[in-house]
Amino acid sequence: MSTTDLTRRAWLRRSSQATLAALASPSLTQLTRAAPAPASETLVTQLYGSLDETQRSALCLPWDHELRLKVDNNWHITPTPINKILQPDQVDLVRQIFDGLHSDEYKKEVWRQFDQDNKRDGGFGSASIALFGQPGSGQFEFVLTGRHCTRRCDGDSEAGTAFGGPIFYGHAAQSFNETAQHPGNAYWYQAQRANELFQALDGKQRQQALQDGKSPAERGNRTVALSGKTRGLVGLPVSAMSPDQKALFLQVLGDLLKPFRESDQAEAMRYLQAAGIDDLHISYYPFDDIGEDGVWDVWQIEGPHMVWYFRGAPHVHCWAHIKAPTSA
Repeated sequence: MSTTDLTRRAWLRRSSQATLAALASPSLTQLTRAAPAPASETLVTQLYGSLDETQRSALCLPWDHELRLKVDNNWHITPTPINKILQPDQVDLVRQIFDGLHSDEYKKEVWRQFDQDNKRDGGFGSASIALFGQPGSGQFEFVLTGRHCTRRCDGDSEAGTAFGGPIFYGHAAQSFNETAQHPGNAYWYQAQRANELFQALDGKQRQQALQDGKSPAERGNRTVALSGKTRGLVGLPVSAMSPDQKALFLQVLGDLLKPFRESDQAEAMRYLQAAGIDDLHISYYPFDDIGEDGVWDVWQIEGPHMVWYFRGAPHVHCWAHIKAPTSA
């Protein structure tokens, strides 16, 4: 191998590292700076302390309960909605907790989505919650579920796992079967960025990124099961992208993280940086192309420690799971 080749490889490696640090949105410097403890964790402890015995018996479960890390697109972690088991001030606490899990920039859209998708069932009051473990023990987690929602607040109790475990978000904006443009969808902007990346690929890269046959099925936790593999993953690896394509890929990651609070964004980016992005793969699924317009509605990013599955047909479903590499 020539000195020129070695120099070029070193430059590409340095360029990728610099891009990861500088171009991820929001900036890595901003996300990883020291910050006070997130307010949502404090509010969860306050909620726990306000529960009476009847409420605790219905909502509080052991840390190692099988439901704690369950994820799905439309479900209730406990059978009774919060407006039937909590007092109005407690429901308001839950509302504040959920609000605090999202970024100031995007929480208005998150609320629009949640209220619209759950309106028929009674709005936010139709959500259900569970609390696992005990505050102050180092093992304590709050989970809120509903239609198009699985969200967690854990104060890093689930070590080495972004968002406290796998999460789900989605939106059926104007109808169950959305049109190709997905008008009004709170999360379609994420697919638009992923399609911008696809347009920047050359013919050989597109061929590797496009997948034949049906897109992956949605199967609860199996949808976001992490393989730990660096080989045998479908799609185009980031290692095969040019520096400008990698910059676009990082914008895709930034857009995926945009709805969530800064501390969760920072944790996710920290794990991705520790693992490196070159082993991540992006794949697109033409089988579910709404309107057959060549704008891919279904796509996925997968690596040894990450799965983020964006299924935009018939409406948007998003499944996400990120863990730290063992060495992080």
